Amino acid sequence: MIKNILAIDDSAAMRQILSATFIAAGYRVVLAMDGAEAYEAALAEQFDLVITDQNMPAMSGLELIGKLRGHRAYANTPILVLTTESGEPFKASARAVGATGWLEKPFDPDMLTELVATLSGAEHPN
Repeated sequence: MIKNILAIDDSAAMRQILSATFIAAGYRVVLAMDGAEAYEAALAEQFDLVITDQNMPAMSGLELIGKLRGHRAYANTPILVLTTESGEPFKASARAVGATGWLEKPFDPDMLTELVATLSGAEHPN
């Protein structure tokens, strides 16, 4: 079950939106402003879901996903990319590094929480 979320975006406004969305839905959320900060947080604490922006300084979202997938703790953790990119080459690259899925900005907060609930349910099939 997803309870603990790591959300990464270099935009302070987007971090606020993600935080408010997840907290209102009852999740615990830790925020990071770039991939490097997120990677350190992910090694220090286990998260049930990672949602990352793609275009960030220090380390892109896809670079972060690739590094996280190299750790046993994150081999099966759902990782979503939140991005303005929507082309097939990007989606193919996201799949290749191990992204579970992606959402295009701007996103609907209700749709995001529904997606997280669906992913949470998928972790424990009945």
